[in-house]
Amino acid sequence: MRILVALLAFLLPSVSAAQDKPTPGMVRVRIETSAGNIVLALDAKRAPKTTANFLAYVDDGRLDGTGFYRASKRTGNPKFGFVQGGIASDARRVLPSPPLEPTNQTGIRHTDGTVSMAHGANIDGATGNFSIMVGDNPSLDARGTTRNGYAAFGRVVAGMDVVRKILASPTGGGRGPMRGQMIQPEPVRIVRAVRLDGAAKPTGNVKPWQISPTPWIKPN
Repeated sequence: MRILVALLAFLLPSVSAAQDKPTPGMVRVRIETSAGNIVLALDAKRAPKTTANFLAYVDDGRLDGTGFYRASKRTGNPKFGFVQGGIASDARRVLPSPPLEPTNQTGIRHTDGTVSMAHGANIDGATGNFSIMVGDNPSLDARGTTRNGYAAFGRVVAGMDVVRKILASPTGGGRGPMRGQMIQPEPVRIVRAVRLDGAAKPTGNVKPWQISPTPWIKPN
């Protein structure tokens, strides 16, 4: 038993240290929320366009002051599902959308802890809204030529306890596919998002939400 405890004490710091160091081909981002911090590792090698899009929102500060507004809990097993956050309906923060990088091209599946871009009817219409998986969600993957799915582009490397806490938030309201899934009474606030690896590359675009601040617009 003493040998096992000593071995664990030796190994655990290594796991923690791995989360604190950059990995080739990956770019880490820390999302600081009112529920705690979440660290993402974005796969710039396999999903370069989706990663570049997300980093533009991070480097411009477009995610600062937004929130996690949706907790989609699996029917019959509410401990699993996904949470969704980002700029919601605030058009002042929107940047041009990247083309969809589907899972059958990138090889990144919607497994536990995966981060993925949200989009509407236009599959190439992802902007600044994203989801984090709690448990596997294969229905979001691309399937043949009939289902385009969503662009998975990284994973949580620290803070899954925070993600699970957000998923457990009370929900209600909403409409359409979001019916009953809006976090109540208010979204979990994203205080700021910051790049941890490499230099920030702001777009230089105007930031109208800073020029004339108004309350963040959450979806219905």
